[in-house]
Amino acid sequence: MSSPMGFRGAAGAGVPNVPTLPTGFAVAAYPTYLQAQRAVEHLAQNDFAIQDVTIVGTDLQMVERVTGKLTSGKVIGAGAASGAWMGLFFGLLMSFFSQVEGGVLLLILVAVLVGALFGAGMGWLGYSMTKGRRDFTSASQVVARRYDVLCEPRTAEAARNLLARMELGGNNPPPRPAASAF
Repeated sequence: MSSPMGFRGAAGAGVPNVPTLPTGFAVAAYPTYLQAQRAVEHLAQNDFAIQDVTIVGTDLQMVERVTGKLTSGKVIGAGAASGAWMGLFFGLLMSFFSQVEGGVLLLILVAVLVGALFGAGMGWLGYSMTKGRRDFTSASQVVARRYDVLCEPRTAEAARNLLARMELGGNNPPPRPAASAF
């Protein structure tokens, strides 16, 4: 489990709270993060000094995967939904302070309707201002071409031995040789 930068709990007591270059020797290299994660999990299951291990992704790339076409209808619908939620929130908030006995439900419904209309209008306005640029939706992520498992020098040989045994006994592809040290 990872933690946000600067968090210092029991598990992250040795983790610096400012960005620093990793240290240690590369004991294995994997083409995917999941394989590197499996290797570290294997070390942890074998009572290894896991605080000595670091996973480093190298040759980073930003990948943007297009997920669909953006239309004015989708933008207006999403704006209306978002506005309706805000309207519901404000309607419920106003209902706590309302003096009207029977009109609380009506107050909430009007707030939802006004919020939906406002959200739809703002969504359409924002979309119309783009003038056809970026008419698609996408998801972005940063990925690496290779993931090195680094280990502090005092435990690097033990880590290499444990990972070699894991690769011999499992059906995972073997790690690429890791010749570089940081």
